[in-house]
Amino acid sequence: MHEWSVEVYEALHDAGWRPGRRVETARWRERFAAAGVEMHDVAERFLAEFGGLVFDIGGPGVTSAKEPFELDPDLCEGEEGRFLGWGARLGKSLFPIGELDGTFFLGIDQDGAIYLVVDRVARFGVLEEGMEALVRGDLPEELA
Repeated sequence: MHEWSVEVYEALHDAGWRPGRRVETARWRERFAAAGVEMHDVAERFLAEFGGLVFDIGGPGVTSAKEPFELDPDLCEGEEGRFLGWGARLGKSLFPIGELDGTFFLGIDQDGAIYLVVDRVARFGVLEEGMEALVRGDLPEELA
């Protein structure tokens, strides 16, 4: 099990996360599969643990302002082409996982990297590292 920083653990706790938390992911799998976006195992495991969490955070961060985000793939509905297109360009399978600041989409690849997905794509980090970056206000690495 990952050892979260105090700040991130508190944000996770405030959002409703607990160790061992599990939610059903079938509805997200089915919804996006119908549009040609397949849920890979990493996305399923990530969403089973963190899906549905809302992080109501803000203020100064490490290298960027902290922005609220929600881990709910439904918020990406209608953006399937964006995830398919960027995934093809990066050679990755990107699955939608939510929204950052009500404006930007979040995705995860088959290796666990968490991405900002809009008219550009940037990488926050892999799994826990990516979650830490989102909560702490770390700028993602611009890829394209």
